[in-house]
Amino acid sequence: MVRGLLKQLTFRSLSVAGKWQQQQLRRLNIHEYQGAELMSKYGVNVPKGVAAGSVDEVKKAIQDVFPKESELVVKSQVLAGGRGLGTFKNGLKGGVHIVPTNQAEDIAGKMLGQILVTKQTGPQGKIVSKVYLCQKLSLVNEMYFSIILDRKSAGPLIIACAKGGTSIEDLAEKFPDQIIKVPIDVFTGITDEDAAKVVDGLAPKGADRNSSIDQVKKLYKLFSETDCTLLEINPLAETADNQLVAADAKLNFDDNAAYRQKEIFALRDPSQEDPREVAAAKADLNYIGLDGEIGCMVNGAGLAMATMDIIKLHGGTPANFLDVGGNASENQVVEAFKILTSDEKVKAILVNIFGGIMKCDVIASGIVNAAKQVKLEVPVVVRLEGTNVDQGKTILKESGMALITAEDLDDAADKAVKALTK
Repeated sequence: MVRGLLKQLTFRSLSVAGKWQQQQLRRLNIHEYQGAELMSKYGVNVPKGVAAGSVDEVKKAIQDVFPKESELVVKSQVLAGGRGLGTFKNGLKGGVHIVPTNQAEDIAGKMLGQILVTKQTGPQGKIVSKVYLCQKLSLVNEMYFSIILDRKSAGPLIIACAKGGTSIEDLAEKFPDQIIKVPIDVFTGITDEDAAKVVDGLAPKGADRNSSIDQVKKLYKLFSETDCTLLEINPLAETADNQLVAADAKLNFDDNAAYRQKEIFALRDPSQEDPREVAAAKADLNYIGLDGEIGCMVNGAGLAMATMDIIKLHGGTPANFLDVGGNASENQVVEAFKILTSDEKVKAILVNIFGGIMKCDVIASGIVNAAKQVKLEVPVVVRLEGTNVDQGKTILKESGMALITAEDLDDAADKAVKALTK
């Protein structure tokens, strides 16, 4: 999971309605079993494991892959941390269980198709569509390893600690002198000297030093060649036979690299994502759901942020960040309205368009068509300014829709907030 020192790189905070809300950046997140398969392709040592989507698949995996294992680790696969301490809505405690092999089918059956709630999923939880069956390793030492993108050094940064298996912020508090950071020159790549510094910092107890250096270099090769934004292994463990193994891992990938990482991005699991954000991505809209009551549709990220701030200033709370961009089509505007109205928390909608490249008449036509396709049951406040603004206002006026028009942003926000009480 992404924790502590990594939060500043993987999260942005928005101050909304007087409280901080964390917004995860748009970076592909893949399941644990998918990450293990990818690491294995790069020669990284991982526990033997197989994913299963049904009890029948679990039974077959035990027969084919683990015929001699007396115990197995059964891990629910959701894109959220805190699985081990999570609770299923059917009452089962814990999303990770170590069980005798003859009980693996039963425990997997209680996980599959069920909703797991963890500290990171929110109360709605996430559905478990697959479980990951792994061999139970005999671990003699647990360490921490990650590679992130570091603004200060303008390149990849390896963070390692001789202690692992717990949150990195706890490690930073308890063992600050044991955390090492090794910046990697993005042009040169990782050197033997760099990898040796990391291994010396990890201080493995029995694993061969040269083999460990090789594992570190393979992890960096994976990070670099697959356009990772985060590779975190916690714990990076030593086994009783002196092998260095990635016992658990989290990998994120840069969405901007989707065009050249097609195989990896084909691993995306939409069932684990906010359905509104999935629909927005399909329509090429920038959408992030928040917790407020006023749905926002704006063109331009800067104007969208300003709109959210002024809603807060007038005592309201924005329900989302939605940027239709500078070249949105009428159909995209329709899709934007569908997404906004799908949120049950939305009690009013504020459309704030400053037409430069984006034309106000296109937005107006989209609003009218959206009203025909979507049953608008909440008040809609519209502020248009810029290119073709007169044509846009005419389209709205002649539509017969009960819209609330505004002259400027301050007026629009005030009317949107007041509309909540009507």
